[in-house]
Amino acid sequence: MIHFDNIGMRYGMGSEVLKDISFNLKPGSLHFLTGPSGAGKTSLLKLMYLAQRPSRGKITMFNEDVTAAERGALPKFRRKIGVVFQDFRLLDHLSAVENVALPLWISGGKNIEIEEHVEELLTWVGLKDRMKARPPTLSGGEKQRVAIARAVIKRPDILLADEPTGNVDPAIAKRIMHLFVELNKLGTTTVIATHDMNLVAEIGADRMHLQDGRLHMIRAGENKPLREDEQFDPTEFDSRKLNQDEFGPKDYRPKDYRTTYGDTTLAGDEAS
Repeated sequence: MIHFDNIGMRYGMGSEVLKDISFNLKPGSLHFLTGPSGAGKTSLLKLMYLAQRPSRGKITMFNEDVTAAERGALPKFRRKIGVVFQDFRLLDHLSAVENVALPLWISGGKNIEIEEHVEELLTWVGLKDRMKARPPTLSGGEKQRVAIARAVIKRPDILLADEPTGNVDPAIAKRIMHLFVELNKLGTTTVIATHDMNLVAEIGADRMHLQDGRLHMIRAGENKPLREDEQFDPTEFDSRKLNQDEFGPKDYRPKDYRTTYGDTTLAGDEAS
């Protein structure tokens, strides 16, 4: 699904922030991306969602070389990727419901069906009473949950989340992780950048650990290098243990909207 071969990345004429990065993420795999601040986690995610190009090396996604792809060819890959940004990137003139519904509207979905799906998801992440609120009136944690709902509403082939639980309380953090694990079980290749080692330990997934711009693949619960054939099996993890809290329905499972609504291009898809 995602293959990096000897990738290096620098900004401008500076030194490399990522050095000799090589890995292969299988379809349907789940990894945490860890490392100290400044290690290059956000830079690696930018390469994975095609917001930046590497300085050297080759990136293969969806069985195609995306490193040398023309700018106009990138949106077809980005449509298959859901991204949770640290800075949320919500549209301030739209309500929470409208921000989450945007990918489905663009794909031509029916308003009644979209509203039902979006409201169910927002209720599940604890925003039942904030659906009509616009981003400027939402707290940081509320914005985070809206951004997460927008990223997962269409069950993308790849989900990349940059510190998705950084602005929420522990109960909501567990609920978000339940959602990510359920998506992963349904086939979404998932990479979650985080500093929360308690969540990493609770999930027990493999880690991609960055240190000084270099990547180390680490087996779940251990500190030894991970072989490519030892990746985390999400079917062995019962995510219901992450979902014991007071917010809404207990057993939300993401729906597959890709057949109903098709591919989606959001604002920003044309950037390279």
